[in-house]
This record gives sequence, structure tokens and C-alpha cells, in this order.
Amino acid sequence: MVFRTVLVGLAGGILFGILDGVIHANPLARRLYEVYKPISRTSLSPVTGIVLDLVFGLAMAGLFLLLYPSLPGQAGAAKGVSFGLLAWFFRVVMQAASQWVMFRVPAKTLLYALVAGLGEMVALGLLYGLALKPAV
Repeated sequence: MVFRTVLVGLAGGILFGILDGVIHANPLARRLYEVYKPISRTSLSPVTGIVLDLVFGLAMAGLFLLLYPSLPGQAGAAKGVSFGLLAWFFRVVMQAASQWVMFRVPAKTLLYALVAGLGEMVALGLLYGLALKPAV
């Protein structure tokens, strides 16, 4: 069970990285995220980004199993979508709300982050829901 959890967690981390690349590096996102240019780093460390995505994937796999009994739905995909929605709220919605309150960020930028983040978190939740079940 532990081996499977680690394997699925690493797969989640890889999916995290791929989705982050697609979500944040496309031409639309680049235009929308111009507002952050004055405070953005001029260079990124790909190794650090990959390691963080893998750690986040592992952490989310563990949290999914920990929360599994409390998640709505019978099993599988339903539990995964429930987890994805929960992660979306705590990771994306709260960040977007904070950005809206603290900074002059255009509504279309925040809306893009909300929609893209929803897709990302539901995809990750589905991966965990379809691939992981707690030991009985």
C-alpha cells in the first residue's frame, strides 16, 4: 500500500508539473500574468520546481488517503472530485480572494486562475480517486 501511495503521489507530482506548465506558460496566461511582472523573478530554477511538484503530489496523495472516509461520494471518481474541489477551495479560491483584496489584479486574471486551478485540482483529485483506496 505504501509503495502504491508513493508511486501515485509521484505521478500526481508529475501531473502537477505538466499542468502548471500548460496553465502558466501559454500565451493567454502570459498576457494575463503581466500584472505580476514587477514582482516576478527574472529566472526560475527548474529543479526546485520539479522537486516541489513531486513533494506536493506526495503530500496530496497522503492527504487524500487521510481524508478518504470523510469525503462525499461512494468511492473512486466521486471521492477524487470531492477531494479536488476541497483542494481547489483551499489552494486556489483562497489565494485568488487574497490577491483580489491585497493587490490591483484584473478580474480576468483572477477568473483565469480560478478556472484553470479548478481544472488542475479536479484532474489531480481524479487521479488520486481512481488510483488510491485506503487499506481496510
